[in-house]
Parts: sequence; C-alpha cells; structure tokens
Amino acid sequence: MSDPSVRRVNFGYFVRPAGETGTGSSRVEPCLGYLVRHPDGLVLFDTGMGSHPEVDAHYRPRRRPLPEALAAAGASVAEVTLVVNCHLHFDHCGGNPSLAGRPVVAQRGEMQLARGTDYTLPELVDVPGLHYLEVDGEAEILPGVTVVPTPGHTAGHQSLIVRLGDGTMIVAGQSHDNASAYGADVLACQAGRDHHHAALPPTPAWIDRLAQLDPRRVVFAHDFAVWEP
Repeated sequence: MSDPSVRRVNFGYFVRPAGETGTGSSRVEPCLGYLVRHPDGLVLFDTGMGSHPEVDAHYRPRRRPLPEALAAAGASVAEVTLVVNCHLHFDHCGGNPSLAGRPVVAQRGEMQLARGTDYTLPELVDVPGLHYLEVDGEAEILPGVTVVPTPGHTAGHQSLIVRLGDGTMIVAGQSHDNASAYGADVLACQAGRDHHHAALPPTPAWIDRLAQLDPRRVVFAHDFAVWEP
C-alpha cells in the first residue's frame, strides 16, 4: 500500500483591502487548497472561492474553476471522495456545491457559526445534496489523516494533519495568514519553554499541540511559502 501524498491546488487569487492587512496597503493573496491522495480515497482540503456581487466588489477575485484547478493538480472532481473545510468563509468553501454527495468534514462549532447571520454566503453552506460530517475536536478521518482544531481566524477553524512517508505535514489553512506568522508563534512558544526572561507575545494554546507533532512541513491557504523547521 502506497503512502499518502499531498499536492497544492491553486484556485486563483484575490486582493485583500488595506483595512484588513494591518499594513496600510492592500495585498494580493493566493487562494490555495490541498489534495491528499490516500490509499483509502482522495481528500480535498478547501474548495476555492464562491461568488457574490458584494464579495467580488470587495475582494476583486480572479477565480480558477474547480475542475480546472483540480486538473492542474492531477485530479478530477469525480475522484474526490472526502472534503475538509478549514472554515466556511467564501474563499474556502466556494466549490462545495459542486461536490454534493461527498462527506464534508467541519467542526460542529464552525457549522453553528456559519449558519448564523453575517458570517458567510449561506448559499454555499446549506446546499441540497451536501452532507456534513460534523466533528467536535480532533478526529481521524482516514488512517494517518486527522483534523485538529486551530481556532483563531474563526472559532471553528481546523487544520489537517497528514502522516507521510518522510514525516508529518500540517495543512494549516488560515490558522495564520502566512508562514512567517506561523514561524513567529512557534519561536515564541520555544522562548517560553526556554523560560526567556523577556515579555513574550501571546500565542494560540494549540501551537504547542502542533509542535508536538514535529512537522516537517506546514502549508497555508493564502501563502505559497512552506514553513519548515
């Protein structure tokens, strides 16, 4: 039986307005998903950007359609057997309606938020034929493939842990905006373990949990960069 593999899926890009970047300038960001090819099936982590006039005016996205994006990554819509969304904002679950019939793994808390008001595009969430597999906390969804809560960007955000032949990969979604931000949190946690005397920046409680997994690579939804220890 072959080991699992992970491949990036490029769904296009959008322009994050200056008011959302914290830098005073707008920023062009990729929208990335990930395919986990596993002996027991093909997992798609995030499905691209949904469309809505207000969303399009705000973020000015340039989308790559789901079939085209998957084909470039060596797969097809028909091959996908399981979907995981890190969270249910428009830029992570836009392709879900095209994947009706497959289980969609999401944290139960995220589902409750997504069905509330002013959270996301409801037409992307409760689509006829979509079947959600709601989980509470960590859950192994295939042998060696586990979802882990990583709240922060949303209260129900989750990341995917994949055991590969050469070590562990974390598909972190939008746990952090970029690899540098993740690395900064990892280093701050290390400084805390070293009993550094200086005041340290706050870090998410789950960073230590991810560090315990000793990942060889961590990848993100809005950054082409890959974090490595």
